[in-house]
Amino acid sequence: MIPDLYEYEKYIYSLPSKHPAIKASTLIVKRTSAHSAQIIGTLYFGNELALHVLETVDFLESKIVDYSYEVFHGIEKLYWYDCWPHPNKPELASTHPHHKHIPPDIKNNRVLAPNLSFTSPNLPFLIEEIQNLASTF
Repeated sequence: MIPDLYEYEKYIYSLPSKHPAIKASTLIVKRTSAHSAQIIGTLYFGNELALHVLETVDFLESKIVDYSYEVFHGIEKLYWYDCWPHPNKPELASTHPHHKHIPPDIKNNRVLAPNLSFTSPNLPFLIEEIQNLASTF
């Protein structure tokens, strides 16, 4: 469940202290109305890994309404997640609209993203995924 704005803000700003793999954070919570905000910025990990975050959250409805999460190694984009609908892709139906773009042909090669949600924070999964990825570099 998405917590209220105050608790989510505390959560975002406490990520580096709760996850030692995060070396630095530029994440900010930018309020866009009394009940919504955008989370914008980057989480930096070791081995030149970074997670660029753009989330729009509606706290009145307790849900993420839009997101993009991009993972980089240095300047190379490794993959990204988004929730742009692709209704003509039946292979993505089970996690619609959540999906992951992966190489080769990163723009058009999409796979299921069963761990992403509109109703609970996605960052814990993404942080764990990047921590696991770090050992391969």
